[in-house]
Amino acid sequence: MYLLGRMLLIMIITAWVTGCAFLGGMHKFSAVCDYDRAWESALDTVKDRSVGTQDKDAGLIVTDWLEIPIPGRTYGLFQRDMADSKDRSRVTLRVTRLDDGGTQISFIEERQSWVFRGGSRLFGWAPTDPSANVMRDLLNRLDTKLKERGCSLTSL
Repeated sequence: MYLLGRMLLIMIITAWVTGCAFLGGMHKFSAVCDYDRAWESALDTVKDRSVGTQDKDAGLIVTDWLEIPIPGRTYGLFQRDMADSKDRSRVTLRVTRLDDGGTQISFIEERQSWVFRGGSRLFGWAPTDPSANVMRDLLNRLDTKLKERGCSLTSL
């Protein structure tokens, strides 16, 4: 009986963790306008960053990594100050034609922190959660760019 309860607990925890992982992906929105105007709006949204991939036929925009200084971060048991503390951020936008003539726009920020790793490579990049401020800023800029072109944005 103890083994059955333990297995059930492991399955519940696995399902919960997997479910949470699927909820944190791309932010999807529907743009009420044609593909070309939605594409241009998405491209203008990330104008402040260097774009590494720009494929209109595939509907894919990926920015290059942008390094962001993060002062005051510490590491290790004695909480030593990191002199070169930073994060890096890359944004991916996907623009997709919908059957009803509208357009779906999805975006996500991939973020990494420069952290203490130990071993032979003392420091290195490690994945971290997207910044809520960056995601909110992207949404606001996308909404503004779409409105400038006579389009509207709705949540899916």
